[in-house]
Amino acid sequence: MSSPRFVVPLLGLGQAINFASSYYLLGVMADPAARAMGMGTQPLFLALSIAFLISAALTPLAGLCVERFGGARVLIVSHLAFALALGVLALAQNRPVLCLGVALLGVGMGGGLYGTAFAVVVEIEGQGARRAIAAVSLLGALGGALGWPISRAILDASGWRGAFAVWAIIQGVVCLPVALFLLPRKATRLIATSVDAPVRWCPAMIRLAAFFAGAWAVSTAMGAHLPRLLGDLGLDAATAAWVAGLMAASAIGARLIDLTVLHRSHPILTARAAALLHPVGAVIASVAGPMGAPAVAIGQGLGNGFLSVASGVLPLVLFGPDRYARRQAMLLTPARYLQAAAPAAYALAMDVSPYVALTASSLVCLVLFALTFGLRQTDQRPLN
Repeated sequence: MSSPRFVVPLLGLGQAINFASSYYLLGVMADPAARAMGMGTQPLFLALSIAFLISAALTPLAGLCVERFGGARVLIVSHLAFALALGVLALAQNRPVLCLGVALLGVGMGGGLYGTAFAVVVEIEGQGARRAIAAVSLLGALGGALGWPISRAILDASGWRGAFAVWAIIQGVVCLPVALFLLPRKATRLIATSVDAPVRWCPAMIRLAAFFAGAWAVSTAMGAHLPRLLGDLGLDAATAAWVAGLMAASAIGARLIDLTVLHRSHPILTARAAALLHPVGAVIASVAGPMGAPAVAIGQGLGNGFLSVASGVLPLVLFGPDRYARRQAMLLTPARYLQAAAPAAYALAMDVSPYVALTASSLVCLVLFALTFGLRQTDQRPLN
């Protein structure tokens, strides 16, 4: 078992690989895999939406299992699920099996993304886990920044099957042994009152769940459509692709800011920044035209980075470390469902106008900003 100071980089490495081999996978792999099967990419992205739905359905179960068995064991199962799904993709001989492999990624996503990793550091550090959560989020962001170019490099070297196979091998040879042998198996400080007692919804939890649902829906919609949106704002295709990359870089920058500058502030400030930065970028792009279009990518990227940290830290600060895994899973489950529908819904707005789309997403963000007022640590803890 690894010492606590090595847990954060190990978790961050696992998160970067998990995101690169699932959430960001089809951005590079959809076109070549679909062409090889003589199909369009739409069925693959529909399968990805199904993967989000599977992830949403499994998220509460993952939170319960983290409480009962520890986060490391849930990560073990998740890495096995990712390896299986990627193996199915590498070996697929027809369209249904290819789509099945994409949908199966949702099993790994249900317990393998940030929530479980955050729960592991809360198991170790309890109420003082904020900086560790921000650090895991920072390292995990490399999955977005590096996942696409790494997948592209593997694709160019060994084809689409080889790319899926390499990610499957990485899951099995790198991530699985780390979770099996190096991560702590049980809470070192934190023992929940009773894992059998239900965690009940309260007004603060409902408000926080609504905030995360709206924010992650906007984030997912922008992630799916940003290059097209930038093109509609007046950038040529090559420039739009380059500018879209600023979103990943900005997300990393936001995490660094929270880790080094905002780590002593209340995380409600991080959540408010996450809500406001998208509308700021949208206003700049609407006023300045094509010259201001990069502000959309930068604003959304900064918002994504702050949102990732807030989703781990706010539940900890508002409700404490006890029952953290179960409560956070409950808070993020509505967001997982909305993520499945967000790209299709945003496409309808973009078909009308890029400015209509930006107005709609900005209004959502402003409502989310308003929801953050009134959230307080005192008297907000639900009864177990």
